[in-house]
Amino acid sequence: MIWPAQFAANGWIADVSDRFPESERSNFLDGPIQSLIYEDKIYGVPWFTDAGMLYYRSDLLDKSGFSGPPKTWEELKEQAMKVVRDQGVKYGFLFQGAEYEGGTVNGLEYIWTHGGDALDGQAVVIDSPESVAGLRTQQDMVIDGVAPQAVANYTETESQSTFLNGDAVFCRNWPYMYALVGNPDESTIEPGQVGVAPLPVGGSQTQTVSGLGGWNMMINASSDKPDEAWEFIQFMTNESSQKFRALEATLLPTLNSLYEDREVVENVPVIRLGAEALKSSRPRPVSPYYSDMSLSMAAQFNDLVSDNTSPEKAARTLQEELKNIVEQS
Repeated sequence: MIWPAQFAANGWIADVSDRFPESERSNFLDGPIQSLIYEDKIYGVPWFTDAGMLYYRSDLLDKSGFSGPPKTWEELKEQAMKVVRDQGVKYGFLFQGAEYEGGTVNGLEYIWTHGGDALDGQAVVIDSPESVAGLRTQQDMVIDGVAPQAVANYTETESQSTFLNGDAVFCRNWPYMYALVGNPDESTIEPGQVGVAPLPVGGSQTQTVSGLGGWNMMINASSDKPDEAWEFIQFMTNESSQKFRALEATLLPTLNSLYEDREVVENVPVIRLGAEALKSSRPRPVSPYYSDMSLSMAAQFNDLVSDNTSPEKAARTLQEELKNIVEQS
C-alpha cells in the first residue's frame, strides 16, 4: 500500500484510469482506492486490506464495570488503569513503538485521530497543534504508565505475544491477530474474552481513523501483455475471488458488498467486529518520497515514545526533515 506513488512517479506501473472508471472504483473501500491514486490517475485495483484496530479484553472491562470499549484516548487511559488495578493485569495498553514502518503507522494514527496530518497534497503540514496533541497522547501513554516503557521496542510480534498471554487490557494491532486468539500454540485467552473496536479519537475529533495496510494488483508499465494482465487482475479482485479468500484465509476484502455478505460476516468475526475501523482506514502519505519520509517519522516517533524528545520538537523536526526530502528529491 505504500509503494504506488513511488512506482507511478518513476514510470514503473501502468495508469489504469481508462480501464477502471469511477463507477467501478466506488464499489471498493475508499482508503485502498486512495492509496492507488497519484496525480489524479489510478494505478491499480485493491486486492485485500488491513487496518489498525483496538483489541480489548471484554471480560475484564465487564468485571470492572465498563459497558464497552473506549471512544476516546482519555477513556482508554481511564479504563486501562482501572482494570489494571481491579484485575491485576500487568499492562494497560500495548502498541508498536519500535523504529520501523509499524512505528510510523502507529505515530500517524495518533496524529490522524487528533485531526492532524503529515501531508496536505504534497505540502508538509505535520507541525500543527493537532499533530502535537496526537504525539503528546502517544508519549503520555508511556509517561503515565498506561503502556510499558518496553513499547519503544515493540513490533507486532511483541505486542501480540504479550496480549495473547493475557498480560494487557488493550492492544493496537492488525486484523490478523484475531485469528491467533484461542490458538493453543499462540494464546492463553479465548475468543469470547476479546473484542475488537475502532481506534479511539482525541481532541474535538468524532470520526476514527486507522492506518491502512494490504495489497494491490498493478500492471508493469513494460508489460507486452497489458490486456491479459488486466483480465487476471479482474479475476483476482472480483467478488467471488475476494469472498473465497476471506472465508479460507481471513484476507479482508476491499469490496464494500462483502462487508454486508452474511456468510462472510458470520464466518470471519473480525470483519463484523472491526468493520468501522476497516471502512475508516487511511493510506499513509501518498508521495513518491514516502520511503525516506517514513524513516524520518519512525526515528522521531521512537524518540518520542522513549521520552528523548518532546511532541513539539518532534513535530518541528519532522516539518523540516520532510520538507527537505520533498524539495531535494
